Amino acid sequence: MTNDTDMRDRLIVGLDLPDVATAEAVVRELDGVARFYKIGYRLAFAGGLDFARDLVADGKKVFLDMKLLDIDNTVAEGVESIARMGVTMLTLHAYPKAMRAAVAAARGSDICLLAVTVLTSMDEQDLIDAGYEYDPHTLVMRRAEQARLCGMGGIVCSAAEAAAVRRIVGPDMAVVTPGIRPAGAALGDQKRVMTPADAIRAGSSHLVVARPIVGAPDRRAAAEAIIAEMQSAA
Repeated sequence: MTNDTDMRDRLIVGLDLPDVATAEAVVRELDGVARFYKIGYRLAFAGGLDFARDLVADGKKVFLDMKLLDIDNTVAEGVESIARMGVTMLTLHAYPKAMRAAVAAARGSDICLLAVTVLTSMDEQDLIDAGYEYDPHTLVMRRAEQARLCGMGGIVCSAAEAAAVRRIVGPDMAVVTPGIRPAGAALGDQKRVMTPADAIRAGSSHLVVARPIVGAPDRRAAAEAIIAEMQSAA
């Protein structure tokens, strides 16, 4: 992803909110500042899928964070339906069979399929507890290579792994990094975090920021400050 893209298109505001009315208020407050919004499970199952369609109709970009994983046919059918919604990005877990099915189903659409490597809330002990033999970095690299070979549009990973992932996937795939925290911000449940400027320097194409914006007393000022920090690193 090229660095001359407007940073307002590279900041994705996470609408991790309980209802559509609250999300609508956030989008109104950020009008003219943010253009790209993430909708995950919490909002999706509270009317957020219709809201996603409304955002698309209003000219906004939507990252639908559904982390799909199922048998090939079910993944393919889900991707086909989601692609018709007009959203910009969709996540699925980076299992090769699921990725290949999704890429085939998305062919001919503009949707960018993102492979989720290792959740940013997980550290090495979490992976051991889940039965994986790899440490987080090794597993992220393995899944990034598999995603590239499957023809995925991008990777979701911690910004701490963005530079190494960028070397694997090359300049054209998206590298989307959650777990972004401005200096001094609370970490919450994230364990592998980075500041906006450092993430851009590391090779991230898009930054997902939720609580530092949505939970800020002045959301608009918080988003503008993050965009300015991103621009300083480009």
